[in-house]
Amino acid sequence: MTRLRLPHSLTARVLSAVVLILVLGGFLVGLSIWANGRLAARQAYDRLLLGAASDIAESVRIQDGQPFVDLPVSAFQLLAQAPDDRIFYAVQVPDGPFITGLDRDTAIEVPPQTGTAPVYFASDLNGEPARFVRVTRLFAERDFSGEVEILVGQTLRARQSMTVGLMRDALLPMAVAGMLLLIMSWFVTRSALRPLEALSDDLTRRDPYDLTPMASDGLPRELQVMLSAMNRFMGRLDRQVDTMRNLIADTAHQLRTPVAAIRVQAEIAQDDPDLPARTRALDRLLGRTRSLGTLLDQLLSRAMVIHRIDSAPRLPVDLREVALDVLEHSDHELMAPTIEVRLEIGDTPVLVNGDAFSIGEAAKNLLGNALRHGLPPVRIGAAQEGARAVLWVRDQGPGPATIIADQLGDRFNRSTGSGEDSTGLGLSIVKSTAEAFDGRVEMGRDETGFRAALSFPARTDESST
Repeated sequence: MTRLRLPHSLTARVLSAVVLILVLGGFLVGLSIWANGRLAARQAYDRLLLGAASDIAESVRIQDGQPFVDLPVSAFQLLAQAPDDRIFYAVQVPDGPFITGLDRDTAIEVPPQTGTAPVYFASDLNGEPARFVRVTRLFAERDFSGEVEILVGQTLRARQSMTVGLMRDALLPMAVAGMLLLIMSWFVTRSALRPLEALSDDLTRRDPYDLTPMASDGLPRELQVMLSAMNRFMGRLDRQVDTMRNLIADTAHQLRTPVAAIRVQAEIAQDDPDLPARTRALDRLLGRTRSLGTLLDQLLSRAMVIHRIDSAPRLPVDLREVALDVLEHSDHELMAPTIEVRLEIGDTPVLVNGDAFSIGEAAKNLLGNALRHGLPPVRIGAAQEGARAVLWVRDQGPGPATIIADQLGDRFNRSTGSGEDSTGLGLSIVKSTAEAFDGRVEMGRDETGFRAALSFPARTDESST
């Protein structure tokens, strides 16, 4: 059975990172302190060795032609600075007689002579690591001429103890500082996450249908970026929910009357014994059924357009191809078989940023409106007019009154002058599509008739990059 692993909290991640940094930093600092402490201990005790050897060298005298040493007390006082260490000293003539010293039989590996300067070297002292210094004093007297070599050695216990003490004295404050830093990191992390907890509490207490923007006052800049993105998402979701509610309300409102009329006409046709009257009732029922089918197509088209407006990417669309596609589908031949529809497009592309399907559905509704309410001939085309790209439908009719034209596209509007087929849904699709792609619906009359158009910002080279 697979165990569910819970994600680590931000506090745990931050504290883990701080602990890792402290451990790695402590390790590196510890290595540095150990190396520096070892160097400091070596330099300090090397000076003691050199001081003791120099004191012994200064006490060497020539008596009766032979070197004589009166060991000074100061040399042993210097060596006594490391009371736990074993010491060694020897005074002799190189390749000559042994003068004085300790552990005469001790075998020490002395490096070869390389001058009269003090020489430090490491060797074993009775099986224990030790540090030695060799000092050479030169005599040029009548009774004796030559060198006297002084060796002084000391084991490494005091050096090691000093190194450990330096590390301890340096790392202990660092460990305390690390603990304080860890505690401060916990408080800082909790303080930084407190606004997130406030946002979480606000979202938890909110009504499920409350999609209003959340206040960002007093939040850190990083959280304001996240909250702005969340508010934009909630705004899109609110618009989609509102659109869905409107669509459901529109569907219920638009279907109530035709369904009731179909039911009543079906009951009349069923109960009417007169055959001609029954035939007329069936004709009216067929008309109502066709009208209902058109209404359902418009509702489905509107739902699809609304969905694509929020989800489909904005791509380059040539309005000439949209007009050509609408004409090639030949839906107008079924709607008005006796009316001629002409296509007027040029050779220059008419590009906009949008969704070809949504703009096509809007164009179909503009064309359908012209076929139902206008006068032939009907023309559809696309052209660029300055900085605007326009997809238009023109007919020879006078068009609706100004007050009615201003209300076209409003919900539940039926004021287009054609009775039961005028639901306003078609122009609602047109209006929604235009607004979704930063466009507008333009309607106007001139000497050649009435023109209804979708006007969008033309796509430029800057917008295409």
